[in-house]
Amino acid sequence: MIDRPSSGERAILVHLDLGGTAEADEREEFALLASSAGALVVGALGGSRKVPDARLFIGSGKAVELKDLVAATGAELAVFAHPLSPAQERNLERLLECRVVDRTGLILDIFAQRARSFEGKLQVELAQLRHLSTRLVRGWTHLERQKGGIGLRGPGETQLETDRRLLAKRIALLNQRLDQIQTQRAQGRRARDKAELAVISLVGYTNAGKSTLFNRLTEAGVYEADQLFATLDPTLRRLALPDGGRALLADTVGFVSELPHELVAAFRATLEETRNAALLLHVVDASAAHRARLIADVETVLAEIGSLELPRLEVWNKIDLLDDEPPRLERDAAGTPVRVWLSAATGAGIDLLLAAVAELIDGARAPRVLRLGPQDARLRAWIFAHAAVLADEPDDLGGSRLEILIAPGDLRRLAAQAPGLADQLGLDQEGGGDEEPETPE
Repeated sequence: MIDRPSSGERAILVHLDLGGTAEADEREEFALLASSAGALVVGALGGSRKVPDARLFIGSGKAVELKDLVAATGAELAVFAHPLSPAQERNLERLLECRVVDRTGLILDIFAQRARSFEGKLQVELAQLRHLSTRLVRGWTHLERQKGGIGLRGPGETQLETDRRLLAKRIALLNQRLDQIQTQRAQGRRARDKAELAVISLVGYTNAGKSTLFNRLTEAGVYEADQLFATLDPTLRRLALPDGGRALLADTVGFVSELPHELVAAFRATLEETRNAALLLHVVDASAAHRARLIADVETVLAEIGSLELPRLEVWNKIDLLDDEPPRLERDAAGTPVRVWLSAATGAGIDLLLAAVAELIDGARAPRVLRLGPQDARLRAWIFAHAAVLADEPDDLGGSRLEILIAPGDLRRLAAQAPGLADQLGLDQEGGGDEEPETPE
């Protein structure tokens, strides 16, 4: 057995065409993934196979070619664009005498670098440990030795068994901590449900411009950059809609093709916001040459996390990178908004997006006509802050006649504050009094 090779960032990229022709954008994305992880690409190896080789994945001939390329370039790392089995990784490291990382390990490394919040770091560590637990039988010589020597002779547990036990213990602890965070998130969701604030979740392929759009809509100041997985930690901000409605906008981690199952499992609490959203904004890079493949990859992940059936509005972003592509709103045969073309970078088409979102999530808002007296100034201010006022007409007594659209939760709060309006609101006095009155601001 050999000791596992030391660290280094000079990398050879290995990408095979398996059972067909790989798209050019898939190769470009793989190279961008390696660069995002901090690798210095010094060479690349391609080829094609119908099925992977069971022992070396790329076959013995290609493996020798790769070994010569590693020696010629002084590479310290071979990065494969495909998932490798533990045995394949071990066999390749023995042959190449350098570290071997597959696509899953590469993405996990990027996530480890980008996680900032306590929850994000826990999730990434959990995903890494789950991945590592299948790969303990590696090239490390100490994993195969029995403990020995004076004072070290024990019951005969191998170092490998000890490491497995410690890994299992750490994984159980991380799951417990993440369960506690998930409980806290559930409490926050119950509070939002009580306030009846709709949650709108941004989803999409990584680097499609979700964080740029999030900042444009909410002025949140979330980190944004032209790189894969620029932001990992979820962020919630209030979103003001043009008709006076209110919602919460959630920015989530970007998706990628063949997203590691370890990450999907570890980020279950974060993705809970997506599963419970009232509306998904699927952000698509309109300038991408293979948009259809990127959309299909996102839908695959949405199906895996149970969000595929949620209402969706496609947001085709980056039209500023296209020639003569104006911002516009597209509707289906029933007149429902289905796609918005815009540029989050320039702001073109943002007004169309907000109008479409308001139309899609405000379907439950009920129209009401109210008559307020001159003494109801504070109540009037509350209505303007929490409902969409369609018409405001003064009457001869110094009061006003209001036509409004109001959400069910706000309707009950309004009835609780002003029992005298129960008849006008279409509620009996008991039906509106199940919540504590809220003092209008």
